[in-house]
Amino acid sequence: MTRTQLVRELAEACGTNNKAAKGMLDYLANVAIRETKKSGVFVLPGIRRLVRVNRKARLGRNAFGATRSLIAPTGRTSVPRDQIRAAVKK
Repeated sequence: MTRTQLVRELAEACGTNNKAAKGMLDYLANVAIRETKKSGVFVLPGIRRLVRVNRKARLGRNAFGATRSLIAPTGRTSVPRDQIRAAVKK
């Protein structure tokens, strides 16, 4: 399902136009980003859980074979919730 299809479906279900539905999706994305940055966790009940992960620094090699230290990146992990796992397994 594409974003446009999701916007249309959401607009139909809520009885609004596509512009309002797209605004709702954009707002939800902004809330997810803000909360993940602030607290490290964002839960979309019944669907997904986003968790900020602090990774360790590591050693890497460049094209000439020299070893250098790579900075510790901040990543994210997306964990599906139990209802989604159960529905996908069926």
